[in-house]
Amino acid sequence: MPSINEYQNLHQIWVNHNFPDQKPHEPLLGIVEEVGELSHAHLKSDQGIREGASGVDSFLQRADALGDIFIYMLSYCNANNLRLEVCIEDAWREVKKRDWRRYPTDGVSC
Repeated sequence: MPSINEYQNLHQIWVNHNFPDQKPHEPLLGIVEEVGELSHAHLKSDQGIREGASGVDSFLQRADALGDIFIYMLSYCNANNLRLEVCIEDAWREVKKRDWRRYPTDGVSC
């Protein structure tokens, strides 16, 4: 399985071929659209409508939306000179320091 950096490099080749004139903000719009689809799948699942009795449709919709969000994140990073793997590592370095049970006000101190 490719690393995040490898996916990002492969995705840039694909975008260069398919969407060479893509504006740097366009992938952000795609992320927002896919987050909407993910939210929609959860809403309809909670309401018990528009899915099969087993909930498989909702599961597949959520999985598809998450995959698409990742792809759009790669695209956004490429268009804005960011490395997604570095963004994730930097964010995790900060998030993992937080203890919301011990410090419910801000996660890091009383």
